[in-house]
Amino acid sequence: MIRSDYTGKGIGVCVLDTGIFPHIDFTGRIWAFQDFIGYRRAPYDDNSHGTHVCGIIGGDGKASDGRITGIAPECGLIVLKVLDRMGNGKKGDILKAVRWILENRRRYKIRVVNISVGTTCRSGNDHQILIEGVEQLWDEGLVVVAAAGNQGPGYGSITAPGSSRKIITVGSSDLLTGKTAISGRGPTFECVCKPDLVAPGSRVLACAPGSDYAYGIKSGTSMSTPLISGAAALMLEKNPALTNVQIKIKLKESARDMGLPKNQQGWGKFDLERFMEL
Repeated sequence: MIRSDYTGKGIGVCVLDTGIFPHIDFTGRIWAFQDFIGYRRAPYDDNSHGTHVCGIIGGDGKASDGRITGIAPECGLIVLKVLDRMGNGKKGDILKAVRWILENRRRYKIRVVNISVGTTCRSGNDHQILIEGVEQLWDEGLVVVAAAGNQGPGYGSITAPGSSRKIITVGSSDLLTGKTAISGRGPTFECVCKPDLVAPGSRVLACAPGSDYAYGIKSGTSMSTPLISGAAALMLEKNPALTNVQIKIKLKESARDMGLPKNQQGWGKFDLERFMEL
């Protein structure tokens, strides 16, 4: 990955996921941890998904002598555990987390919210409640980035809350075609063209729980999403006055067209170098 002159320093990125293991690569940068599942106080991750996502966003590579780093290695991580050890979550816990973010955003300098969580809601009503919750965050000026989900390649397979019209929805550029075409595709229930853009998500190496020096490989749109969240932190460090809408426009203008349908690739493939030059 192309390195940036920026590191996300001073920018809080909030991650809704399975938690975070206090890996050496996060030393001093887990700014807050809130557990909506087991109500424990110390950071933990009984699944591994959340730790991996946090590593892609903000691992500093200490355990690998700088070989395996996140995109924003000096950002602050605010981790909200809303998924259990099986990776399942309840709509109510996600909505509680949304309220917590709104109440604590200034205290923890939260500018970006990463939601590598997707649900194919049983009813349109559940779907709508979840979308309205994350759109509250967007309306408050936060950059909200969500996964397109791994229910593809069928038409209309974007999961909620990634199906929200407002927020930034990310698919996987290397999981769009062939046998591994699992990246969610639009349009949404509301006939919105999604995802917004795609980024690499296949066989990504990042932090793993269990030991200070552990890394692991995972694939999916959950791995693509934190690349965009981390990039947003870099851009906000570069220009703190930018709004979430301006960041969304910069992502659109810098994406590289892959020549695929819009409901598959969105604007195209994320390009960090082009994005940071805008």
